[in-house]
Amino acid sequence: MSHVTDEPLHVIETYFECCGFDHTFLQGGTSVYLWNLSRAFARKGHRVSIVTPAHGRLDDLRRRHTVEDLPYEDSYTLPLVLDPEVWRDFPAEVDVPLRTTAHRIRLEGVDLYFLSNDHLDRLPDTFYPPYSAKGRDLTFFKPLVFQVDSVRFLRGWFGGERAIVHAHEPYYHYLLPPALSGDPLKSVVTTVQSNMPITKKVYGPEVRRLLALLGAAPPADEEPSLPAGEREAQRQYQTRTHLHYEYPADHLTVYGLVADHSDGIDFLCPGQRDFYNGFRDTPFEELFAALPISRTVRRNAHKQFVGGCAISDGWLARDPDGVDRDGVLSGLGLDPSLPTFFHNARYAVHHKGQVELVRAIDRVLTDGLAANFVLRCITGTGIDDPYFHEVAERHKGRVHLEWERVDESRVFAYAASADFCVFPSKFEMDTFLIAQGEAMACGAVPVATAQWGTAHFRHAAEDATRTGFSVNRSFAEDDALLVDGLADRFHRAVRLFHDEPDEYRALSARARQVARSFTWDHCADLHLEVFRDLWRGTAPRPTADTALRHGWFDVLPSRTWQERPQEVLDAAVAAGDLAAVERLGPVTPPLALRLFDAAWERADFAVCEAVAERWPDAIPPERVALLGDRCAPHGDGLRYRLAHAERVELVVPGPRGPGGRAEAEVTEWTRGETGEFRGAAPPAGTDARLLLTLSNGRIAWDEVRHG
Repeated sequence: MSHVTDEPLHVIETYFECCGFDHTFLQGGTSVYLWNLSRAFARKGHRVSIVTPAHGRLDDLRRRHTVEDLPYEDSYTLPLVLDPEVWRDFPAEVDVPLRTTAHRIRLEGVDLYFLSNDHLDRLPDTFYPPYSAKGRDLTFFKPLVFQVDSVRFLRGWFGGERAIVHAHEPYYHYLLPPALSGDPLKSVVTTVQSNMPITKKVYGPEVRRLLALLGAAPPADEEPSLPAGEREAQRQYQTRTHLHYEYPADHLTVYGLVADHSDGIDFLCPGQRDFYNGFRDTPFEELFAALPISRTVRRNAHKQFVGGCAISDGWLARDPDGVDRDGVLSGLGLDPSLPTFFHNARYAVHHKGQVELVRAIDRVLTDGLAANFVLRCITGTGIDDPYFHEVAERHKGRVHLEWERVDESRVFAYAASADFCVFPSKFEMDTFLIAQGEAMACGAVPVATAQWGTAHFRHAAEDATRTGFSVNRSFAEDDALLVDGLADRFHRAVRLFHDEPDEYRALSARARQVARSFTWDHCADLHLEVFRDLWRGTAPRPTADTALRHGWFDVLPSRTWQERPQEVLDAAVAAGDLAAVERLGPVTPPLALRLFDAAWERADFAVCEAVAERWPDAIPPERVALLGDRCAPHGDGLRYRLAHAERVELVVPGPRGPGGRAEAEVTEWTRGETGEFRGAAPPAGTDARLLLTLSNGRIAWDEVRHG
């Protein structure tokens, strides 16, 4: 099949909530993303359709928009196969009769299609089923009902048309790629909207039954996961990281269903893509590499692209210099003469690092730092942690705390009145962070976590493009190291503001310039480049750059070894891949020492030991002694020595109970004045491991040595 590449495309956006066109209908940020991107496609002359549930709000929409009732009716019975371990008081299968209708609103060149039936019209205020409904109320399956309905609607309404189906967030569309993969007229692109755990799974019999209903081939059986008892400390620790959870054997990985059957895999920024490919420098990295999902990622990496994200045109059109800074800050009870820090995020203490943020603010203001802090922690139910309110009251006149949803003009006034913006997000959950970009677009200098997902804002850059200050990534709850880092950066930021005003102004101008480069027109162009290739039937190809970036030497094209040997060598040293290094030629003593030093810096002691064993004359004896002596008995316990370690924790796995659940015991060792860490030895016979947090923010595992 051939297609003209410059003809208008038909892009069908589909997601559980595509309501960014109407602020009264809006729940989350993905809706804003979809509406802005859809309008940008339409402005460029393409046909754009959006498919989403009506959420029981059709009458409400009719009061503000022209709603067209379409000649579409789909009556069928949806079989829900229930996991007996979850739905204990329900039969094994429940038949749900449905009658689905479709309705259309046309706005700004975009056709919005709303699907309505008894199930999709539930929860008109919140849209999303609460997690508490799982195992208790079939409303929990509302997103799954939409998946089935959207496939049936795409076939019924657009069946004979060529289209790019752009679906968002794997958990909300994992049926679409396998269901549509046999349709020669539809290309499916999935966007990984958030960093949900890549190992998130769903009940296999349920998926297979619904795909059979949709006439799709059953998904392949997944590779077995790790045997019982293997890597127990690492597996049990992951519940603390928000990166990985374990499931029974009869479940299927959501990312696998999407990645194996999609034609393209879209990410919001390069850092998010690279993070999701390997989870480097996190507590999950080593375990991820041992799981089948890592091979799924590698197998589908050639489909990946960065479609990007952006800041709204409306925000960028406002003039930050026109805001009355003195009036805004005085109105909040703050002193306009002081440097002002601004935080704007939903109230999510573990995701957004807000506990550590408030602790750091409390510390620096108690120490006498002269600065203002404007904190927006948005929640509809109020901030339930009394400590937040205590700090705001204790430092009245320096801290303004609010949580209400307000008009964008007020948020813009806060951002334009700020000298710095603070985003200490944790667990690498952010995938673009529009709020940081909005504040930077007003000239606020960022103080933020060095997340991969926000690296595009350049606050962690180590060259002349730097826009602000960074703190190390965090994968721990109530992280004392993050508090220390934030307090230090607040002091440094205020010193810069007063003592180096020219440098501050340069950072502010650079922050504004960087943030304002993220436009929806550019984002649309990035998508359309990929969409046009799919439209004309050009399949994406693996790239050497991706393999080099992640150390995937087994899939690196042979010509790359010949044409780019230095780049391959550098990547192999960085990854500690001795086989790849040796393939490039004999290992000289300087190269062996380079391998040892690189592995030592990232606490990859297995590679250090292999290098020392194979090329003993290349490694100074004192370095080998440090390697062997890093963990040793001391008194009644153990001590650990590593100069670039900031924290050492002992992780002792617990016994697995009913359902295979277990929780590791984690104990932080005490750091002495000489820099070494001391703690109790684990009980004999346990698969205990040490978890190291390094000074550069990397987190690595090490073995426990008793002598």
